[in-house]
Amino acid sequence: MKGNREMAEPWLEKVIHDIGSAKIIHQHLPYYHDTIAFHCQQAVEKSIKGILVYYGKDFKYSHYLPYLINLLSQLIPVTDEEEDKAILLNQFSVEIRYPNTTIALSEEDIINAIEIADYFMEKAIAIIRQ
Repeated sequence: MKGNREMAEPWLEKVIHDIGSAKIIHQHLPYYHDTIAFHCQQAVEKSIKGILVYYGKDFKYSHYLPYLINLLSQLIPVTDEEEDKAILLNQFSVEIRYPNTTIALSEEDIINAIEIADYFMEKAIAIIRQ
């Protein structure tokens, strides 16, 4: 199925910016765990939305990754591992940005979040820029 690369490409640009931001913050301010995790969640969210846009699949604007991964699975095969990765980062959605929400994250958690974001970015690039 041929998709709409022109409409999906701006989503990839945002994905690349979110991952780049997460990595730069991690390099220079590694204790900003909440901000790094948020950018990783955003990168996964926008990667999935970019693929949905590419295939012309309508979706409501939501930060809820289980909803988005479910829509994605209606278009392309999604493994249990991919679903688990997306669900893991769901906890780093918008709420983590507010003072009354605290999530204790280790350095290992942050590296894992960055790796997951990279994985979904690469998947989106492979589909959209095929």
